[in-house]
Amino acid sequence: MSTIQLTNQSITVTLKSLGAEIISIKDSAGTEYLWQGNPDYWSGQAPVLFPIIGCLRNGKATVSGDKTCFFGRHGIARKKEFALLSSTDTKAVFSLRADEETKEQYPFDFELQMIYELEGSGVKITHKVINHDSVVMPYCVGGHPAFNCPISEGESFEEYVVEFEYPETAHCAKLNEDALIDNGNRVTVLEDSAVLPVKHSLFYDDALIFDQLKSRKASLKHKDQNKGICVTFPDFDYLGVWSSANDGPFVAIEPWSGTSTCTDEDDIFEHKRGIRTLEPEADEALSFTIDIL
Repeated sequence: MSTIQLTNQSITVTLKSLGAEIISIKDSAGTEYLWQGNPDYWSGQAPVLFPIIGCLRNGKATVSGDKTCFFGRHGIARKKEFALLSSTDTKAVFSLRADEETKEQYPFDFELQMIYELEGSGVKITHKVINHDSVVMPYCVGGHPAFNCPISEGESFEEYVVEFEYPETAHCAKLNEDALIDNGNRVTVLEDSAVLPVKHSLFYDDALIFDQLKSRKASLKHKDQNKGICVTFPDFDYLGVWSSANDGPFVAIEPWSGTSTCTDEDDIFEHKRGIRTLEPEADEALSFTIDIL
């Protein structure tokens, strides 16, 4: 594993080759915005989710008619070493190519390029998925960046809010005991409001999964100050908001192209909500941006 640093006048972002993951986001004053992975709460920081989001029923599904894919939560990319294809002071491109190990779990000749580029006080994160195979390839992709909450010493978790781009009425489906999404069991999280006050009890039953948002921006910020981060996710239909159930001092803002298997879905990978497909030799890029406020 190696690390690389991108920097400009406003922001410094540190990346690691294992999982092609962000491990630090600092402003010009040295303030750290990204969760630093304290294992007492959650050892992750900003894993890349591919080729699934969340879980499959019993960890497996049928794909391409007669093949089987099987994964732990969030797929395979986050545990794999990526190659660094290119880098400058403000941009880095990582690549993960399918190998014999990945093909046992996900039987496709894929390439996932993770492209990080600084833009002003933010970083644009692009997931470029390439199908090098001779068959149609289904997949999901997404991000899982977690941010310090509170950001500054002397503040509390409850002084922060998640603020959406527009007022939202959101009924979030809950997860069952197998971590599958039960769309028949929803809880009202927002009623014509753009502001979700943060409290630990919101996350005692796992993530809040927003699947009907008008907004394509969500900020984690102090309720009385314009201090925090804004995630802009035009290419993603779903957003997860999560913290650990043991009162972790962080909040993850997670743009997703799909979700865990739903209880009303079968076990055919291509039938999952949000699944995307690539024709042979085709590619597709989905991006989101993290900006320091």
